Amino acid sequence: MAQSLMAYEWAVRLAVFSGVFVVMALWELGLPRRQLTVGRLGRWPGNLGVVAIDTVVVRVLFPTAAVGVALVCEARGWGLLRWMSVPPGVATVVSVLLLDLAIYLQHVMFHWVPALWRLHRMHHADLDIDVTTGVRFHPIEIVLSMLIKFAVVAALGAPALAVLVFEVLLNATSMFNHGNVRMAPAIDRIVRRLVVTPDMHRVHHSIIRAETDSNFGFNFPWWDRLFGTYRPQPAEGHLGMTIGIDLFRDPAELRLDRMLAQPFRSDQGPLATKVQDKTSPRHS
Repeated sequence: MAQSLMAYEWAVRLAVFSGVFVVMALWELGLPRRQLTVGRLGRWPGNLGVVAIDTVVVRVLFPTAAVGVALVCEARGWGLLRWMSVPPGVATVVSVLLLDLAIYLQHVMFHWVPALWRLHRMHHADLDIDVTTGVRFHPIEIVLSMLIKFAVVAALGAPALAVLVFEVLLNATSMFNHGNVRMAPAIDRIVRRLVVTPDMHRVHHSIIRAETDSNFGFNFPWWDRLFGTYRPQPAEGHLGMTIGIDLFRDPAELRLDRMLAQPFRSDQGPLATKVQDKTSPRHS
């Protein structure tokens, strides 16, 4: 079982990534939610370039990824769920839910800790939001996120299958909920009770700080409702809202080199936004 998971993990993840990406890209072409302010040729090379770099970095630094950590814990009997002798099926479900909660809390932390926000803001600096935004994360943020995930997996003693399921879900739903796709309002109201929808997550990419600091969920929408960070709609509507960050409005910032340099660039100060009015744009 362990060898099978390790042998097929990357193949499964690549297959799901490719399939979801193609489906979302076609959906965006056929039923776009918003008109893009910058064409795909201006944005996709940088966004997909970051994906390529992130993939190489993860493969080099963490060749066995989170599934490998889970297998080590399983072999040594480590983790809370193993110490409590939780049945494998229950442990799998609980692990997926708690890993998603951990990602939610991590996301909140990356917004509110100034040094971490400087890394995460590259994700928010996209001038449009579509399927490629869902995989646009700075390599240093990816490394820190992996380390946090390793710690949670080890603490839980999460089954390797649960970790693989969670990783696949996280990647797929991130591309889905960043999609520039149109859904009927009635369908959106139903779907967002089970999973974060594009209309729900798009609010999170608003230039208005109070909206940026809401709807942190990636997979499941329940954490935002539970912790009071849920915002149903943007104040200016999905067609009128502005996507991105004040500081990075120049389309030149969409180049790969400029994106990678963003955390290290001088600006108005990462603490400035923490004392601004909640309705003001986020500048740094």
